[in-house]
Amino acid sequence: MSASVSFLASDLGKWDSLENAPETLVLPFFSDERPLRGAAGLCDWRLCGRLSRLLQTSRVAGKLGETTLYPPNVSGARRLPFQRLVLVGLGPADRFDERAAQEVSRLIADKMAKLGPSRYALVPPGRSTGRLSARRALEIYLEAAKTGEVVVIESVAGQKEAAELTRSR
Repeated sequence: MSASVSFLASDLGKWDSLENAPETLVLPFFSDERPLRGAAGLCDWRLCGRLSRLLQTSRVAGKLGETTLYPPNVSGARRLPFQRLVLVGLGPADRFDERAAQEVSRLIADKMAKLGPSRYALVPPGRSTGRLSARRALEIYLEAAKTGEVVVIESVAGQKEAAELTRSR
């Protein structure tokens, strides 16, 4: 069995309008990615800089393989439609390659299997700064993810690029 894939734009308005949002959003980021970009940057903005403060205080560093479970909605304020964020370190951007993407993809797939959500949202490793193409990043991730439903956070252009992979599954 293989993971099923659907897409969601990297747009807070689209996230807010989700009727059945995934419980978990996985946000890979580089240790030297400041400010956070892509979906992680949107989450940080919506959370009034809480993710940036985690980085500034070195509670989260972005080392390769580092994972942090973070509850985005505290004090009764529902700022994001996801119940939990999983921050995943990718290490320095200049050292990130396909081998690192494979390693992190296996780590994420394993963490998601252990956490238990059969449906989760994900920014494929390497996409926040464009280190990998949308198609290649998703291809690498799907090699690691054997089951579940993955909602891929991707730009419209990236969705078009990676859509061919989903048709063949």
